[in-house]
Amino acid sequence: MKRICICGGGNLGHVVAGFLAANGCEVTLLTRHPERWSHTLHITTPEGTTLEGHLSTISSTASDVVPQADMLLLAQPGFAIRSVLSELRDVLRPGIPVGSIVSSTGFFFEAMSLLPSTTPLFGFQRVPFIARTEVYGHSAHLLGYKSSLNLAVERASREDANRIASEIQQLFHCPTHLLASHYEASLTNSNPLLHTSRLYDLWHNWQEGITYESIPEFYSNWTDNASSLLIAMDAEFMQLLDKLHVTPGAIPTILDYYESTDAPSLTHKLQSITAFKGIMSPMEKVGTTYIPDFHSRYFTEDFPYGLAIIHRLIHEHNIPAPHIDQVYDWGMNLISRYSN
Repeated sequence: MKRICICGGGNLGHVVAGFLAANGCEVTLLTRHPERWSHTLHITTPEGTTLEGHLSTISSTASDVVPQADMLLLAQPGFAIRSVLSELRDVLRPGIPVGSIVSSTGFFFEAMSLLPSTTPLFGFQRVPFIARTEVYGHSAHLLGYKSSLNLAVERASREDANRIASEIQQLFHCPTHLLASHYEASLTNSNPLLHTSRLYDLWHNWQEGITYESIPEFYSNWTDNASSLLIAMDAEFMQLLDKLHVTPGAIPTILDYYESTDAPSLTHKLQSITAFKGIMSPMEKVGTTYIPDFHSRYFTEDFPYGLAIIHRLIHEHNIPAPHIDQVYDWGMNLISRYSN
């Protein structure tokens, strides 16, 4: 039986832990809130079934759950990655692979600086599931699967990298392919561009005193303006990939990924994805109206730990990126003013 330690209890932490436990793994959980977790997780699936997974150990202390693990999987927000890696490195057995469900918020950069060089590292190019928590620590919804997974592996021989990819394929019941370098997982036009372009489209004119009567759906109410901005940011991002000698096509353009040809067709595609239905824009209630929620991970994760990496590398390589600059500067300014 494969022993997996999940580090983190967000949407993906719930679904990944429950899915793996329901499919025969011994799963332990590292979380800041162990008292809120049941040892049995219920995960609904798109097929209408419910998976039941048992968690063997739940703790906020790494030494309780890490030493016995054959593999560690982080499901952490970007701001927590460094502190979690620092905690687990002292109790991690030599040679045990450490991976991240989300690779685009600095995992490889932090892990390479903190973990021993003998620790194999791996990360997903895109998350394996669309996930939403229902009752924290008890139940969640698996809303969608990927048809295949792309995995970056570093600090491992080719043989060991193939073995890790094979294990991931078995664990997630999904064809898994190796990427050429961690850049192909660390850099993505998914959340760091997808979310930030939409946030800018929604609220670039927002200022204190402006409120809204309702909360728009994030994807179902997607606009052509958001699509045009996303396409422009993606073109700048593709210039960076070329500078870094990333394998052409390893990270598809946003239009290719969503099987679209222009802004209107991209808008239609994003509006029509079933798994995205019902996902609301991040807002908080003030009295009887709403304002943007600057404490949401859409802001606190996707700007300083997602788009920030792309922004830094673009400037290091002297690539003109007016659209990325505009969105990044706007988001970081709002975060500095309102997220504390």
